[in-house]
Amino acid sequence: MIIDVNVYLSRWPFRRLPHDTPDSLVRKLRFHGVEQAWAGSFDGLLHKDIANVNSRLVADCKQHGEGLLVPVGAVNPTLPDWQDDLRRCHEVHQMRAIRIHPNYHGYSLDSALCDELFQAAQDRRLIVQLVLAMEDVRVQHPLMRVAVVDTAPLAALVNKFPRLPLVIMNNSAAVRTGQASELAKVGNTFFELSHFESVGGLENWVKEVPVERILFGSYFPFFNLEAALLKFQESQLGGFATTTIQAGNAKDLVFDLHSQESP
Repeated sequence: MIIDVNVYLSRWPFRRLPHDTPDSLVRKLRFHGVEQAWAGSFDGLLHKDIANVNSRLVADCKQHGEGLLVPVGAVNPTLPDWQDDLRRCHEVHQMRAIRIHPNYHGYSLDSALCDELFQAAQDRRLIVQLVLAMEDVRVQHPLMRVAVVDTAPLAALVNKFPRLPLVIMNNSAAVRTGQASELAKVGNTFFELSHFESVGGLENWVKEVPVERILFGSYFPFFNLEAALLKFQESQLGGFATTTIQAGNAKDLVFDLHSQESP
């Protein structure tokens, strides 16, 4: 079983991607044994009507996913009434997670907006997926340069919200393994593996970060799904570590949220 915590629906704004239609995306995921995919929407990056972005995402997941696609809502705390967008994610759409893009939405991790968002998510017992980058800065459109999220304030943020389930996404060396190890000790912090790009990258992470804090993520369809799977083929991880990363940790993360809600 594989649970992929890093999938996107809709269209990447700057070019067409293979498998960027829901039917094609779902077929590819099923072909490679993915039984659950946490799906955000590319529309959440630039659209201002976040409520409709999330409603379309939920509709697409229901229509095409057949239980495979799990919608992950977008929230932009720089927009008016973002609190209502968060409420809808939780109360109306019954989402367990939100996905945030501070660099595209124009706020920093040490801002009051970020503190307010994290507090609201923690109060609602939501998972926060923090996306550090979407595209290599070297290939971005010249009129749309978006820097990688500045992670310098991340340690202080995690210390402030140690109970909040935080998933670091698209981490291409912005957070090194040593820093990741410290974050895992302090807070409820996880790291998905889509950007562990060096040879033996996955094994190097497992040496320093508890295997229980690493999640399977492909960043599909922006990245090839096979790239994430090949990380296991070229590694020397044992069966327990592989199954833990590919599905067990994500299942436990959601289960812990359910347990917190029990009377």
